[in-house]
Amino acid sequence: MLSLLDAVRPTTFIESSKLRDHLGLDLTIVSEAFQHTGSFKFRAAYNVAINVPNDSVLTASSGNFGQAIAYACKLTGKKCTVVMPETSAQVKIDAVRSFGATADLIDVAKVGRIERVAQLAQEMPEAYIASPYDDEFVIEGNSTLGDELADKDFDCVIVPVGGGGLISGVIRSFCNSGVTTEVIAAEPLLGNDGARSFKAGEIIANESEPKTIADGARTVSLGNLNWPIIKDGAKDFIEVSDEKIAEAMKLYFGLVNLKSEPTGALSFGAILEQPERFAGKKIAAIVSGGNVDPDIYRRLI
Repeated sequence: MLSLLDAVRPTTFIESSKLRDHLGLDLTIVSEAFQHTGSFKFRAAYNVAINVPNDSVLTASSGNFGQAIAYACKLTGKKCTVVMPETSAQVKIDAVRSFGATADLIDVAKVGRIERVAQLAQEMPEAYIASPYDDEFVIEGNSTLGDELADKDFDCVIVPVGGGGLISGVIRSFCNSGVTTEVIAAEPLLGNDGARSFKAGEIIANESEPKTIADGARTVSLGNLNWPIIKDGAKDFIEVSDEKIAEAMKLYFGLVNLKSEPTGALSFGAILEQPERFAGKKIAAIVSGGNVDPDIYRRLI
């Protein structure tokens, strides 16, 4: 069985002169779109699969963690069930199924993801229940991306945020290696529980799943394990409108020839929201993934 570091693909650093000239900023794109299953989530998912003794894994995911854990379980010979909103991107539902996992589709207006996982857990007592973000194995797996960034001389790294699994992994890596690079969270304006929590100093949840185009960030709240890491380690949150997310996707496509899913474009969207904030800085913008339905992608760009 491969180790975590042997299994993951190195991230892709893109320095686009067209994009830099367009913005007038020193921006490096850090793309996880070429990671296994098309997003950073494979880092976390494989770390879960190789560390838990259970023969089956149960999780809830809008898609990226779902397909990542499905593939990780396929590689490690484990069974996998993924609870997914029926509104998840079809490409992500299809991917989960293609790796041999069960996609349990739900209407989130009738039953929440956590509630459905609890129901299935009663039927599957042998399964390990994996959170896409609120899990020590997940944070540890995601920290490998931070390790790849740690030896660079960026002034700031902008990270898309849903439940907080990626940003907490990056922060933990930086803390462990003594890196002082600023870590800035980019969150959908329509699902700004993280920003509100950061300002209040305590977790504040959304009343329901946000209706943002950034489907990977339609979380109700930050994870309990992620929160203290984010609270102490993040520099700030930037709230990104759906309009800026779409604009970022268009610019990635037009100037960089890079396909990003809406959630992956959050970090660039944060720059578009507050470009003056990043003047004179060496910036890294993480693209968390590139999985998006063709019809949605066509409409947004």
